[in-house]
Amino acid sequence: MTDNRIERIIIVGGGTAGWMSAALLARALGPAAAISLVESEAIGTVGVGEASIPQLRNFNAFLGLDEDAFLRATEGTIKLGIEFVDWLAPGHRYMHAFGPVGRPLGTTAFHHYWLDARRRGTASEDFWAWSANALAARAGRFGRTPPPQAQGGVAEPLTWAFHFDAALYARHLRTYAQARGVARVEGRIVGVDQNGETGFLRAVTLEGDRRVEGDLFIDCSGFRGLLIEEALKSGYEDWRKWLPMDSAWAVPSRDAAAPVPYTRAWARDAGWQWRIPLQHRTGNGHVFSSAWTDKDAAVRTLMANLEGEALAEPRLLTFVTGRRRKSWNRNVVALGLASGFMEPLESTSIHLVQSGLARLLALFPDKGFDPVLADEFNRQTEEEYVRIRDFLVLHYKATQREDTPFWASRKAMEVPETLAARIALFAATGRVFSPDEDLFKESSWVQVLLGQGVIPRAAHPMTAVVADDQVDGWLDDLARIAARTAASLPSHAAFLGRPEARLAG
Repeated sequence: MTDNRIERIIIVGGGTAGWMSAALLARALGPAAAISLVESEAIGTVGVGEASIPQLRNFNAFLGLDEDAFLRATEGTIKLGIEFVDWLAPGHRYMHAFGPVGRPLGTTAFHHYWLDARRRGTASEDFWAWSANALAARAGRFGRTPPPQAQGGVAEPLTWAFHFDAALYARHLRTYAQARGVARVEGRIVGVDQNGETGFLRAVTLEGDRRVEGDLFIDCSGFRGLLIEEALKSGYEDWRKWLPMDSAWAVPSRDAAAPVPYTRAWARDAGWQWRIPLQHRTGNGHVFSSAWTDKDAAVRTLMANLEGEALAEPRLLTFVTGRRRKSWNRNVVALGLASGFMEPLESTSIHLVQSGLARLLALFPDKGFDPVLADEFNRQTEEEYVRIRDFLVLHYKATQREDTPFWASRKAMEVPETLAARIALFAATGRVFSPDEDLFKESSWVQVLLGQGVIPRAAHPMTAVVADDQVDGWLDDLARIAARTAASLPSHAAFLGRPEARLAG
């Protein structure tokens, strides 16, 4: 019987996507396949200060990475959610917090009871008063497990992700991967060798007439898509009619204060600005649409809104929001920016690498490369990108802002039918349905819809099953538990072992 197993995997490109791929495949496959990563130190990576979502904890846990060691190695901090400032209207802010807000009562989601009590005037207007994550974030607190006395027997742990230096994370993963047999090949790729009949790749060629042969190729070459696009012409679906941001200035700055445990995103006249707190610096960026402002005005906006001194010259990145029409083509699988680009508004870039790798393992081929595997991979990838796209577009469409041409255009735009249906359902009935394959679940959709001013006209009729006074008492109890849980936690600075926390103590 012929052994048809994949024996040689070639990863093209380093950076976060490349070394995540190398580390995961080395952990999952062990010695069953030889893994090589080709990169050139002469080619820079896009990585900046990176914000993640909680699923990254699962990735690190699969690798067996110690979380404290990971935070030290990457100058990382904790992320409990994202604060959005000026998105609904100038002066307005809200938090998209990780984890649940409140708790369901029976089969009915918490927000329906809050909506009904709010209508009756017995509940706070602040929906996030029932989120321990949001309250801890606002107070600058974090602990992995609330003290038992704070839990009252019913509180739940916080849900968290990380901010980290992407270059340091790639270095951390490189050390991990090389210790498990991954071979790093230094060199610039100058060509590919394809089978003339099938179009499958046989090798990549490097400067100096070197050749690296493989069975399966992972394209992590960034926006360029060296294999998936330049060699295989897989095509690209442009989503700028909904998400017209095509440029970003990025610059690190000196910490002006202890890092907060959340990401901040400010709406600007033609885009938005991020602030990502790390232990050794703050990552800043201004994502903007060149159709609505010019790059000089955009960089002035960024530099005028830094909290601390800039530590480098700002760097301009350009991109096209959208996705590769085929992320798996023949024997090439594209991950990271080679597969597509979603602006970092909800910190999905790292997750898309992680989910792509999970799909690849689930659909892992042999040398026969049955096309049904690639078809299913591409179907799932498209569905994931589309659902994330809709969630991002929601932030722009659901706004009261018409104070700049950019915001007026976003409020007036026609959105994908899938998103229009979600907004209409929630606006009328408060219902949100998130299929299992949705990255963003009901709690996330509810928070952003409410935060962006979409207030349902009615709550679920099931709220009438419970007496109003019982509901009000239950809401009061949940709010006290959330507040007590947040107040019981140490400061974020103390958790990180920051000097200012020790001095303050």
